[in-house]
Amino acid sequence: MTPARSSELGALADPAQLAGALELRGAPAAVLQRYLRDMLLIRVVEEVVAELVERGHARAPCHLGIGQEAIAVGVSAHLENRDRVFGGHRSHAHFLALGGDVYGLLAEILGRWDGVSHGMGGSMHLIDREIGFHGSVPIVGATIPIAVGAGLAAKMDGGGAIAVSYFGDGASEEGVLHESLNLAATQAIPVLFVCENNLYSSHLDIAQRQPSDRIARFGEAHRIPSVTVDGNDVLAVAEAAQEAIARARAGEGASLIEAVTYRHRGHVGSKEDVDVGLRRSLEELAAWKRRDPIRRLADALLTDGLITPAQLAARERALRAEVAALAERALAAPYPPESALLDFVFAGAAR
Repeated sequence: MTPARSSELGALADPAQLAGALELRGAPAAVLQRYLRDMLLIRVVEEVVAELVERGHARAPCHLGIGQEAIAVGVSAHLENRDRVFGGHRSHAHFLALGGDVYGLLAEILGRWDGVSHGMGGSMHLIDREIGFHGSVPIVGATIPIAVGAGLAAKMDGGGAIAVSYFGDGASEEGVLHESLNLAATQAIPVLFVCENNLYSSHLDIAQRQPSDRIARFGEAHRIPSVTVDGNDVLAVAEAAQEAIARARAGEGASLIEAVTYRHRGHVGSKEDVDVGLRRSLEELAAWKRRDPIRRLADALLTDGLITPAQLAARERALRAEVAALAERALAAPYPPESALLDFVFAGAAR
């Protein structure tokens, strides 16, 4: 087994650090409240999905991003419906942070006709072009070149829209990422590459796979402006995204944001899967949970008197009740009719 190496990410990869309340940086109270609400919603939805998995209702693979909510929320804060956003197999948060329909997501995960893909795709095949989410697929790295193509189309359209590609540190080992970075750089394509570096690809620790744990180096190699931020700090992500998106809209081309984070659950399913990789253990998981992005923002709001403990508890209770009701509704929804089995096999008119 490859031994662990010193980290180039420093404190960002050390769960014993950066666990305190966030620095609010003078952000407006309304913005902070929205960030908290959006992250809470994503967390609650994914916890309900985990329950559906455990109860045997969600039978297709479900990849949860619990612990990574700040990234999608921070990036989406500066996106518009005209933009073209693409995700991978762990994209519930990307969909929801753009305003995606919770009921449609749950129904899709349950394979019901009311789902955003009519129950034909499940957890890993989400789409809602009206909110700017143009699709997620489970093939690692597959949507990266699609996002670059969408960004090129946006550039040719001339309307100021951009594309966004979310991917994990595992996808940085796919050749298509490097081809995409090269094309985006040489053609000044308005695309934002967002790497959610949670330090694991499936069950394999990044130290067992790469000579460095810092993914931003790949963007730098292609002379793309690249930054590494604390992915558990929604304000740090939002600031980096605001700058990169403004640069893309101004015709200055691509950027890469590496957001360092940690998923609380395992690669797939509801379990925490601590018996994998070099470092993942109950102790490390507990340390990372102290860097929970929701708790860090909530602690800052509580300290500054922008929310009370009672208000925070009430907000969470209301969200849990709302999502639970939507889950029950989705469980009662019909499955796709047999007559629709081949309707989505080919593009264009139905057969």
